[in-house]
Amino acid sequence: MKFSQAPELQTTAWLNTDQAVTLQSLRGRVVVLEAFQMLCPGCVSHSLPQAKRVAETFPPDQVAVIGLHTVFEHHEAQGSAAALKAFLHEYRIGFPVGIDAPVDGGGPPRTMRAFNMQGTPTLVLLDRQGRIRKQMFGREDDLRLGAEIMALLNDAAHAGNGGADEHPATDGCDDSGCPVKPG
Repeated sequence: MKFSQAPELQTTAWLNTDQAVTLQSLRGRVVVLEAFQMLCPGCVSHSLPQAKRVAETFPPDQVAVIGLHTVFEHHEAQGSAAALKAFLHEYRIGFPVGIDAPVDGGGPPRTMRAFNMQGTPTLVLLDRQGRIRKQMFGREDDLRLGAEIMALLNDAAHAGNGGADEHPATDGCDDSGCPVKPG
């Protein structure tokens, strides 16, 4: 299966970090990108708390969690960096959050357009090579997301040997399982 390379983020500012974050700088790690808006109920109630849990669960040298504040509606209410900074503080969001660059004339911001996002929340999973392995609009189950992240981490662990297990299966076992031998 062929996966497409993620477009680079187009942001005007970054919060919760001293320097701008690029997808190129995150190569070698699995990336969990959470696109959200402050006034999006699903973002506030589900996707941002989930992103916080991912950031708390996985080691930051293996999994990078980043937010993208991508405002495509209610610009007056949520368009300022000061309002976003207060929001991130109030909700105790500590991972880096970029502010998606607006488009002249309005409409969806630049990164949102580049990724062809349908709205917020949008979850994007990137493998260690920066390829999009999942992009989903809406709510994702925690257990499923954790399993998908682990699968991407394990893909990288086995990349050096073509994905084969370190200890190859014997006695009739293969990737589909190990049958019981008639006794």
